Amino acid sequence: MAVILDEGPADAGAREALLDRAFGPARFAKTCERLREGRLPARGLALKAVDASGRMVGTLRFWHVAAGDRAALMLGPLAVERDAREEGVGSALMREGLARAASLGHDAVVLVGDAPYYARFGFAAEAAEGLSLPGPVERARFLALELQAGALDGASGMVRATGAIALPRRAAVVAAPKRAA
Repeated sequence: MAVILDEGPADAGAREALLDRAFGPARFAKTCERLREGRLPARGLALKAVDASGRMVGTLRFWHVAAGDRAALMLGPLAVERDAREEGVGSALMREGLARAASLGHDAVVLVGDAPYYARFGFAAEAAEGLSLPGPVERARFLALELQAGALDGASGMVRATGAIALPRRAAVVAAPKRAA
């Protein structure tokens, strides 16, 4: 069984490789990627699943967004290694992530994904009816979940990124050796 842990900076390579295997290069063209680009995930809501050997077998992140005039989170991507997909890793990541989001005081979560899969966690297209995304999306795949009852009642407008901006990594500066006089 996988263990759910906080993701850290050292996990970036393994996470990106897992996402490449799960979604391929098309993941960079998705509308939700535009909302994540150049942003940091929400604090405490970047999760990984690791197996007994310490291998990352799943990842889930949440991002701060405005859903019209409401503060919300955007979920995604959720990815699980092919050989771990029948072990409940995705469900475990979802349950832990949503529980953490609620305990941290977040009111609502939006995502674009497979409606039958996400319905088991309470997501529904109806909850996102008044909202739109800044790019193409299959409307039936645009889903939302209220973590607090009524959080999205009457919500309308564009979903836009509001999270902290990721600063570019600075290259380490190596001083040239001093020459002997």
